[in-house]
Amino acid sequence: MTTKKWNRSIRTWCAKGLLAVVVAGSVWYAPAASAAAPSLDNIRVALFLDLGSKYKSTTPAVTVESSEPFNASLITSEGSQGLLSIPGSQKVRLSVDSYRVKVLETKDWKTASEAAKKLQATADKPLLFLSESSNGNVFQLYSGMYSNEQAAKEAAARTAKTAAAYLNGQTPAVKGSLHLTAGQFDSEAAAEKVRRTFVDSGIDAVNVIVPTGGTVKYAVWVGEAANTAEFAALKSAAQAVSAVPLDEVGKDAVGLMIRQDAGLNLAQAQPVAHYVMAGSGAKLWVEASSNSGIQVMERSDRKYRGAFEIGTKNSQLYLVNELPFEQYLYSVVGAEVPSSWGSEALKAQAVAARSYALFQGNKFEVAHVVDTTLSQAYSGIGTEQGSITQAVDSTKGEVLMSNNKLVEAVFSSNSGGMTADPSEVWNSANDLFAAVESPGDKSSQAALKQWYHILLPNGVTGYVREDNVKETGAATAAGLRIMTVTAKDTNIRPLPLIQSAVKPAAQMNPGDTAVILDKVNESNSYEWVRGPFTSSELLQSLKDKTSSSLPSSINTLEVTQRGPSGRAVQVTANGQILDVKYPDLYRSAFSGLPSTMFDIEPTGSYTVLGANGVASTLSGGQNVSVVSADGVQNTSSAGSVVMNGDSKAKVIDKTAGFKFTGKGFGHGLGLSQWGAKGMADEGYDYKEILQHYYRNSTIIKD
Repeated sequence: MTTKKWNRSIRTWCAKGLLAVVVAGSVWYAPAASAAAPSLDNIRVALFLDLGSKYKSTTPAVTVESSEPFNASLITSEGSQGLLSIPGSQKVRLSVDSYRVKVLETKDWKTASEAAKKLQATADKPLLFLSESSNGNVFQLYSGMYSNEQAAKEAAARTAKTAAAYLNGQTPAVKGSLHLTAGQFDSEAAAEKVRRTFVDSGIDAVNVIVPTGGTVKYAVWVGEAANTAEFAALKSAAQAVSAVPLDEVGKDAVGLMIRQDAGLNLAQAQPVAHYVMAGSGAKLWVEASSNSGIQVMERSDRKYRGAFEIGTKNSQLYLVNELPFEQYLYSVVGAEVPSSWGSEALKAQAVAARSYALFQGNKFEVAHVVDTTLSQAYSGIGTEQGSITQAVDSTKGEVLMSNNKLVEAVFSSNSGGMTADPSEVWNSANDLFAAVESPGDKSSQAALKQWYHILLPNGVTGYVREDNVKETGAATAAGLRIMTVTAKDTNIRPLPLIQSAVKPAAQMNPGDTAVILDKVNESNSYEWVRGPFTSSELLQSLKDKTSSSLPSSINTLEVTQRGPSGRAVQVTANGQILDVKYPDLYRSAFSGLPSTMFDIEPTGSYTVLGANGVASTLSGGQNVSVVSADGVQNTSSAGSVVMNGDSKAKVIDKTAGFKFTGKGFGHGLGLSQWGAKGMADEGYDYKEILQHYYRNSTIIKD
């Protein structure tokens, strides 16, 4: 069986002395004994949250919908009270009362919608409301929310420029959460009559659902001042309109302001209910009445199990999904790896994901984890599959522990054949992880085609997939083969992969010919090509990512130090070290490379070994002497095809550029997902897979 082949390869690795290949006896399985396995009934996942530099994902409002009716309750220090029930299949928008900018108001829908479209393309996201009055409906365009009054003032200046063509003499103004109240009423209709007296006089006012001793009342809140001076002016103007004394709405007063949202469809006005939560420390709890899930439009219309909590953090809306922990894993494992993979690979991922999530604690203050890959990919019900559910259920409660402590079971997509050592990622040591071979990573290439790297007669280079190529049988004087294509308008790609959003480098038709420079694997998570990047592109990407000063131009770029797995831990530009906080940052520093296991190839220069044994580097801008049948000729290096001793050919660019070729996708620490898939395909069970990637750990079952 294939297991024997693995055993042979393991002995070979050890014989070669590769770093820390711990295979037998390093991980074992046991029920909870000396240490209890950590557990969690419900997990809280932040979909939107502003924690400043720690984490930031914001939206001015969220749009929720369920096929079944769902309920909203207001949670305060005094307890929880239901406020409203939303019918099934009806969209509702929710936001929080905070600093914002009132950009303009107009009776003309086109003006409002076109201005909103302008804001959509900026950081000042629009909220468009419809306000009804006896004088006709008015569209009110806001932007926000903002963390403080000063941030809102700066936004007001920006929006004045963005929406300048639509303001018609209006000036964007900062608004806040200081309100007056005109009393409480038993019905919304009664409150609406009072609200109209203010809006008909040009003063903003909204109806508000407020909890009162276990019942629901309706209040009218007047104005939206941002500071005490504006609040004083509001009091004076509003009191002149009101027939009854107006009181201040205290900071601790809670309620749901009722508005009509006209911004969901900017092609035509289709208002939906919008509720703005107000009150310091208040939270809104939204829960479906069945297991059909709640859909969130701002998260790609995904559906989620469990309930949602909406609150305020740093004056911004946060949205947290709370659901049973094991059901969270149904989605995570399905989002992280394909459900078609072998059951043992899925089980290994389930145990790793469970351990990693539990390790986070309350890392995100109001949530244990976030829904992005900063924690683990979480996409709600849509990524659940039967095979995933079975893998999670069959390993229920199982986690990785070491020395009676939970293991932060980090993982990555593909380690490129060798997992990373902690020193190559965190710049520190960790006994749980080490560089171990991961031959199963190659399984990501199983169904992929190879690509030809070609040179067109006009000097353009690119890649074309092998099933679109026909070799002519002819060759250049240097022995490079000639090819053509088999279909009309065949795209020549900048990289050896199909990128629908990237313009092709050129097109070829049958009969057109090109020189074959090389044949490479399709770029994928195991093996990839990126670039070439110009000096200016790299300098822009490196900006603010290094502690060292950057040169004005990059002429040379080299990996000058590698870690135990071969990943780059030091890179120099023009001989100067590009210092980064920790080595894994080189991924983002160089235009988002898939991993740090890379080589750098200059595309604007080449090295020549002279007869005297001295190596010289020539750039594409230099002229060189070439011996031909017609004698010695002086010609530009740019556009020349050079070959090395292995008959590998490349074209020299006129200006400095750098191509990155590498392996792996992600930081490379811990479990390699594709490596686990490869091991499962060869007959290993999930315990053996975990044993290979996490050292000196124990699988404990709750």
